This record gives sequence, structure tokens and C-alpha cells, in this order.
Amino acid sequence: MAKNLVIVESPAKAKTIEKFLGKDYRVESSYGHIADLPSKEIGVDVANGFKPKYEVSADKKALVKKLKDLSKSAETVWLASDEDREGEAIAWHLAEELKLDQKKTKRIVFHEITKSAIQKAIENPRGIDYNLVNAQQARRVLDRLVGYELSPVLWKKVKTGLSAGRVQSVSVRLIVEREREIQNFKAEASYTVTAEFVNEAGKSFKARLPKNFNTKEEAQDFLNKNIGSIYKVSDLETKPAKKSPAAPFTTSTLQQEAARKLYFPVGVTMMLAQRLYEAGLITYMRTDSVNLSQEAMAAAEEEIIRSYGKEFSRPRNYATKSKGAQEAHEAIRPTDMTRHTVNIDRDQARLYDLIWKRTVASQMSDAQLERTNVKIVANNHNEVFAASGEVLLFEGFLKVYLEGNDDEDTEQEGMLPALRVNEQLRNNYITATERFSRPPARYTEASLVKKLEELGIGRPSTYAPTISTIINRNYVEKGSFEGQERKYRQLTLKGALVSEQELAENVGSDKGKLIPTDIGIIVNDFLVNHFESILDYNFTAKVEQDFDEIASGNEDWTKMMKDFYGHFHPVVKDVEKNAERESGERILGTDPKTGKQVSVRLGKFGPMAQIGDADDEEKQFASLMPEQNIGTITLDEALGLFQLPKNLGTHKGEEVEVNNGRFGPYVRFGKMFISLPKGEDPLDVTLERAKQLIDEKEQADAPIGYYEELPVQKGVGRFGPFIKWNNMFINVSKKYNFKNLSQADIEELIEDKLQKDQDRVIHNWEDEGIRVEKARWGRSVILKGKIKIELNKDVDAANLTLDQVKQMIEAKAPAKAAGKKTAVKAGIKKTAVKKK
Repeated sequence: MAKNLVIVESPAKAKTIEKFLGKDYRVESSYGHIADLPSKEIGVDVANGFKPKYEVSADKKALVKKLKDLSKSAETVWLASDEDREGEAIAWHLAEELKLDQKKTKRIVFHEITKSAIQKAIENPRGIDYNLVNAQQARRVLDRLVGYELSPVLWKKVKTGLSAGRVQSVSVRLIVEREREIQNFKAEASYTVTAEFVNEAGKSFKARLPKNFNTKEEAQDFLNKNIGSIYKVSDLETKPAKKSPAAPFTTSTLQQEAARKLYFPVGVTMMLAQRLYEAGLITYMRTDSVNLSQEAMAAAEEEIIRSYGKEFSRPRNYATKSKGAQEAHEAIRPTDMTRHTVNIDRDQARLYDLIWKRTVASQMSDAQLERTNVKIVANNHNEVFAASGEVLLFEGFLKVYLEGNDDEDTEQEGMLPALRVNEQLRNNYITATERFSRPPARYTEASLVKKLEELGIGRPSTYAPTISTIINRNYVEKGSFEGQERKYRQLTLKGALVSEQELAENVGSDKGKLIPTDIGIIVNDFLVNHFESILDYNFTAKVEQDFDEIASGNEDWTKMMKDFYGHFHPVVKDVEKNAERESGERILGTDPKTGKQVSVRLGKFGPMAQIGDADDEEKQFASLMPEQNIGTITLDEALGLFQLPKNLGTHKGEEVEVNNGRFGPYVRFGKMFISLPKGEDPLDVTLERAKQLIDEKEQADAPIGYYEELPVQKGVGRFGPFIKWNNMFINVSKKYNFKNLSQADIEELIEDKLQKDQDRVIHNWEDEGIRVEKARWGRSVILKGKIKIELNKDVDAANLTLDQVKQMIEAKAPAKAAGKKTAVKAGIKKTAVKKK
């Protein structure tokens, strides 16, 4: 046995560290937290100083025993979990659960996994920082109390199976409020004027009129004034300017920039960054700091001079603006500045490239520019045209990197030709284009992170899981609407003639944007109405500051909890007892046929329309279409829903009808159900259109070949083209001609899939009907019949025993049978079980 036992969180991190330490060191992984609050009870003793009850999950017991045995044999145990609050809590749980001897236990931290950093950490051990542990405990306990007390209130007053959380609910509030701003926004039209001029040297350039005209008549009048005008340069100002580089990445700015430039969701960015960190390629990826160490700055300076020249180097220190920025000591940066690129997984390599460029650019010279502003006057009117442009004199940091921008309206300045004051200009044309004011933009994942950071809500480790939670719980969804056509007018003066044309533009696209669902809006409104303080932005930010104070040793965590709970708990009890049930009901008007009230509200299976009030024994119900929502549906649209199901006639002796179901509108032909294409109104579907859809479906379902005497079909789904064989769906990559798959292609695809499925199996206890398989994103799953248990990625699936797996299945099965919404902890990802 090695003299030294080093315990880290992840196997990938363990492998990297093991390369730097000699034979006297054994590196093991704890696979994340080994202890946590129980999943089936609140786990907090409120009456006894909010004492948390920690337990080792079933899947971690064998691991804890192994680590305990190894620690007894070691002369020194090094707790090397991450340097943030979660990492400190992991180190503390290890010390407690393994019953480590304080005299032979040392805590080490490092923000990069390099040989020098590891050796430096071992030379400078410390004890466990209980202030950081208490800050983590305070967050965990407070969030558990909020979730456990608010969620049952939502079950009683809104809908069963809902949940609430301190940061997630505030995030939903931001998205709901932005949606209401958009719904209440009234677009105003105005006319913007652009002209193209030509100088005496024959070079053309564009200029704009700084003011807009409110009406078409005003714009036309202005164009008429320009007929026969003579133009000249009245003023010319040229002055030097500079651009400075952005600071190195924090967690938040990395998430934002990776979204802008690489189109990565926040969760994907963090997963890739974690892998880069564990491979020793970048520093720790959860940080609010923009600081670089002196060593890093020196290394960047050396690399800049070597690669680009001394004139491109300018070492800089950056000040952290974020409140409470003390999670880590450095910004996210490469561990080796000489490594411009890395030859690994493509997405990891792209993220590394972004981090390298941002870090190096931050230590480079300003870009030197020459900015020119020109004013142009006419002899027929007093309006002044303006043009601006810039010339890049010295690239500086722009040689490597330019920060992205969230503003969709930002226009880049171009270059202007050489001009002089009083130079006469010729006009090619002037356009007056109708433009509409834009509503505020919906949040993207990246802009939501930016807003949360600005408000001081959440910390680096919370952004990605918060967004995942509100999407997984169906409070928010990502938009898929491509936009719609909007007409606008453009007037053009060319020569002495003003012409008019109607043009079209695409507006209103919400693709990839965060949109609140009906249930998200209803839950938000209920919480804001009854728990205003919990959803108050300033209060939520104050809670984060309290955690920071606890981490600094300036506040007692139990006192903070007592103050919070003393205000929170009585409000919960009052709302539980006195609040009205909330369904988001909206009365739209009266049904002209029956004279009964027409309303929309949230029902058991989602948003629905209703004819008749609550006491009406003959009331009718209809589900809303997927693209409709309670807040904006009109009376006519709601009444249209009651025309379904609609019988279209017969085809091949079978009845054909169109209807709307829980998964959207569809055509039913005998026992065949065919979903309508997105955006197609079921009320507009004719029998001829239904026949076309039926024929397409039958053609798509017709066998294209056979394998082992079983038919092979093909289709196109969410993830692209596929073939179906023996109830197995197999994706077809671009290397195949999907339109003309040969028998050889079919055999190759099926055999490759069968081999991959075989390779994916980790354990197969056939007598018990139990399998453990590798799944996506580095996770694994346990399968038994209809039971599927997704394991956290830090669970060592390869070393699971049959007894451990059975324990997890037994814990899962009762919850499934009772229709409960959460899985047992046991290293299992918590997921809502959607009712079919």
C-alpha cells in the first residue's frame, strides 16, 4: 500500500494527478459527494439549530468502505477536492464519514491540474475551512427548506407534481416578466433615411439622416426636397481611437461567449470545461475572478512576444466587478500558454481555443484606430447627413480575438474614402425605409446568466443547473418559431423620380430563446402574489451576500437560517390555509351557440378551453394547441377548438378525422395516427390534404428491405434520418445516401448498431432481467423491465454489485408505483416522470 492516499472528486481528475505523483501516492476518486441530505424526507432538524441529517447513498456505501480501508493503511490522507464551497464540503464529508485522524489528514487545493500546482499544494497543506463548509451547508439547507415547504403548497393550490426553488423561481420570474413586456409592446413605425454619395474621385459611400420621419408623407416630402439638390462635405473630423481587450473569462462570461460564438448551451459549456480542467488543460472553471497570477501573466507575455512581437504585448491586471467574487483565485485560463490548440474532442478543442484566445488577448496591446465623422449638407434643405468610418492602424489584440455582442442591432462601421471639407458630392440615391420599433429581446441561456449575475443572484456553480431545472420542469421551453413575414414600404429617390415598393422581412423568430410555458406563468404569478419576498430580486441577492459573509467567517449560518425561516414559515402556513386555488383562468366571452361562458385555464392534462362554468353539468372541454397559450388565445381561436374532432369523410373504406390531442393536432385513419406538420391548422385540413398525409405516411412506413426476415422501414425524426428494424431505431449518418439505401447499407447499419449495443452493456444479469448500460453524456442507466434508473456520471457503474443495483431498483419501484415525481437519491438524477 502507498504511504499517501489522495482523494479527489472525479476519476478523470484522479488519472491526471496520478501522472504527476510518484509511486508513494495512490489517487482515488470519491465520485462527487459521498453524503447528502436524504431524498425521501426533509432531512433538516429545524427545532435543533437547523441541524442537517446527512446520509451515505446506497450506491456509495461500497466506495466509502473501500476509501475507509485505504485511509487506515495510509500514513497521510490528502483531501484534494475542488477549492470552492462544494469542494470544501466534500472534503469535510470525507473526513467525517471515513473517520479520518486529524493528525494524518491534510487538505490541499489547486486551481489547475499541473505538476507544479500539485507539488506546490502538497508543500502548502491546510486544514478544512469550516467557514466554506458552513456556507455550503447554509445554501443546501435553505434551498431544501424552500423546496420542501413551497412545493406542497403548489400541489394543493395549482397542480400536483410541481416544485419551487429559491433561484429557479426567480429565474422564471425574469423570463415571465420579459414575456409580458413583449406581449404589451406596441410596435411603432417610422422611416429611416439612407443615402449613397460619390466623391470627386469616384468612390462611393453611405450616409444616414440622424432623424427618422414618423409618417410616409413626411418621408416623401423630404425626398422631394432633395430633387435637384447639390451636396457637399460641410465638416470632417478625424481623431484617433482605441479598443481595449476584454478581461479573461469568468464562469459567466465563458458561458455567454461560448453561446454567442460556438452556440453551446450553458450546461454543455460547463461539461466541456470540466473535462478540459480534469485533463489539466485549463484552470478551475467555476470562478467569479478575472485575476491572472503573476506566473500566468509572465507566460502570456513571453508567448505573445514569441508569436506576434514585442509591440503586441501589454501585461494588464483586471478588477473583478462581480459582488462576492471569492469562489476561486484566478480567471479561467490555459495552464500552458504555449499550447495554442489541443488535439482532442472537437467541441472541447473549440472551447479551449476560445479560452486561449481570450486569455492571450487580455494581455495584448490596444488596437489603434482612426475614426472619421463626416457631415454632408444640401442646398435645398437644412437636414444634415452623417457618415462615420474607421481605419485600423494597429491590430493589437484584434490579431487574436474580438469579444462577441448580444445586441442584434449593432452595425459595424466600415471604411470611408478620402474626403475633404467643401468637396462636392454626387448623390446616387436616397431611400426612406419603413422600420418598426422592436420589443425587448427574449432571454437566451447566456443573456439570462448575464442578468442573474448583474442582479447578484446565484453563483458560478448555480447558473447551468438552474437553467436545466426550469427547462426540465416545463416552466420554460426553448422557442422553435421561425418567425413570420411582415410587409414594409420603401421610398427611393433616384434622379428626379421618387418610386415606392413593398418589401417583406421575417420578424418574431424566437428560435432558441427562453419562453415561459402556461404552467410556468401560473406558478410564477401564484408565487409572486403570495411569496413576494422569496421572489424579490433584492432579497435573493441579499441571501447570496449572506452566504458570502458566512464563507468569510463574518456571519453565523444558523442565525441566518433562523432569521430567514422565522419570516418564511408563517407565510407558508398562511398561504396553505387561506389562499385560493390558482388555475390561471381567463374568461374570454360567450359562446354564440349556447350563450354559455367560454374560458381557458390549466387543467389536469395541461392548458384547456371550457364552455360552461364550474356548476354546469354539460360543460365541454378542449385542449389548447401546442402553439397556443392561456394568456393570448382569443375567443374565436378557443371556439375553433370545439369543432374538433372533425369527420373529413372516408378513404379506402376507413373513416378519416382530424383532431387535437395532448401531443398536438393529428389525422386519424383507421388505427393510423399522423401528426400534422408544425403550424398547420387542423380546421383547415381537407379530405384531399388528409389523403396526401396518409399516402406519405404509408409510403414512409413501407419496408425498404429485410434483415433476418424482419422488415426494415425508414423515416426522419428529431435527430435526423433513421431506419427501424425489430423495434430498434438506428440513425443514418451523412455518409449514406438516405434516399437510396442499398441492402448492404441496411446490413451494415443494423450490424454496427447491434455491436454498439453489445459494447454498451456494462453488466447483464440475465437471470434477474437486469442490465447496466453506458448511456449518453458519460452517464449510465440501470434497466429492469419498464424501470429505468439514470445514474449520476460520478457513479462507478463498472464496480456496482448486483446487491447494490437491486437496492436502487427496490427504492425506485415503490416511488414509480405510487406515481411520485422524484427518483431516490442513490446517485440517481432527479427527473420528473411525465404522464403519457
